[in-house]
Amino acid sequence: MMNVTEIEPLFTRADGSYLCARWGRPIVPVVFGVEDDTVALLKGAFEAVCLLAGHQMAETDPELGVNVMMFFCRDWDELAAVKDLDRLVPELPELVGRLIRADANQYRIFRFDESGAIKACFIFLRMDAALEAVPADALALGQAVQSIVLWSDVAFNQTSPLAMAGDKAVLRPEVADVIRAVYDPVLPAVAQDASHALRLAARLGGRA
Repeated sequence: MMNVTEIEPLFTRADGSYLCARWGRPIVPVVFGVEDDTVALLKGAFEAVCLLAGHQMAETDPELGVNVMMFFCRDWDELAAVKDLDRLVPELPELVGRLIRADANQYRIFRFDESGAIKACFIFLRMDAALEAVPADALALGQAVQSIVLWSDVAFNQTSPLAMAGDKAVLRPEVADVIRAVYDPVLPAVAQDASHALRLAARLGGRA
C-alpha cells in the first residue's frame, strides 16, 4: 500500500509542478493501424481499466464522436499521411520531428475541458523492436493504464505500472488502488496542489 511520499511523485512533473486529472466524460476509443483481433484486445483493456476506476465507456462522444484515438505505425513519418490528423493535432509536424529526433516509440497527448478534466487522448505508437517484444496484452493494458489518468510525465520511467503473473500482464495492485482513489467522486477531477496526494493516501489507508 502506497503512502503519500510514494503517491506524490506519480503526479509531480519533471518541472516540479503537481498535476492530476481524470476523465470527465465516458471513454470512446478507436484504434488505427492494427488487425481486428488487436483492436478487440485494446478495447478490452480499456473496458477493464474503466471498470476498475468506476468510470464508463460509451459508443460515441456527443462532442467529438470518439475521444481516445490510438495510432500504430512503423515510422513516425506515416502520421503525416493520416487524413485530417493535422486538424486534430495542429502541432503534428513539429511533434513528428521531435519524435524522430528522440527515437521515441510512443507518445500521448491529452486534451482537457473547461474544468481541466480529460476530454480526449491521442496515443501514438511506433512499433520498433522494443515494442514488438512486448506481449500484446501487456501493451494494451499498459496504454489503457497510462491513459485513464494524467500521470506525471516521468511517473513510470523507472518502474512499470504492470507486473507479470506467470505469462500474463497484470496491473500492480498499488497502482490500481491509486487509480480507484483518483476516481473517488468526492475528489476533484483535476488537482494542481500536492496536498491532493494526501487525500489520495487517506483513501488508500496510507501513511502520511
